[in-house]
Amino acid sequence: MKTAKFITLEGVDGAGKSTHLTWLADSLRKQGIQVLVTREPGGTDLGERLRDILLSQSMRGETEALLMFAARLEHIEQVIKPALQQGTWVISDRFSDASFAYQGGGRGVSMEKLEQLERWVHETLQPDLTLLFDLPVEVARQRLSGGAAPDRFEQEKSDFFERVRQAYLERQKRHTARFTLIDATQTPAQVKEALVDVLSTLLS
Repeated sequence: MKTAKFITLEGVDGAGKSTHLTWLADSLRKQGIQVLVTREPGGTDLGERLRDILLSQSMRGETEALLMFAARLEHIEQVIKPALQQGTWVISDRFSDASFAYQGGGRGVSMEKLEQLERWVHETLQPDLTLLFDLPVEVARQRLSGGAAPDRFEQEKSDFFERVRQAYLERQKRHTARFTLIDATQTPAQVKEALVDVLSTLLS
C-alpha cells in the first residue's frame, strides 16, 4: 500500500478549484484509495465556527492570520494527522499557502510573521502536492458574479485579488517541488486532463 498523501488545492476565489475537488477525490477512490476531503478554514467544529467569523466579521489582518492558524492547528491535530496515520489520503481545499496569499499578499501581513506561525503550527507537516489553480483576476471575478451572496473576502476589490494571485505565484516559485501549476483558464475537460497526468505521476 502506498503511503498516504496530503494534497491541497489553492487559488484565488473563482479559479474553479472547488469544482474539481470532488472529481479528484472520486478518481482516487476508483483506484482503491481511501480519501478524506476537508477544507480551510474549517474541518473541525471549532474551525467551522471560526470560518463563520472570518468570512463575515471585519478585523485586522494580523487577527485574521492568527485565527486562520488557530483553526489550522485544530484541523491538523484532529483531522489531518490522524487520517494520514491511518493510511487515508487527505485532500484539503486550502492550507497554509492560502494564508501567505490572502493574509500576506492581500492584507500585507509580514511574511516573516506568517513563517513563524507556520513553523509553530506545523513545522514538520507540508502537503505532498499542492495544485495551484491560476487565472487572471478579471476572469475569476467574472466567474463569481451572479452566484451566491459574496462573503467578506469575495467582496474585496480586484487589486486585493491581484496581490493574492502574485503571492501565490511567488509561493509556487519558492516551492516548485510540491507545487503543480494548473492553467484554470482552460475548459473543465482540459483541466481534468491535466489533473489525470498529475495523478498518474503521484500514483506511479
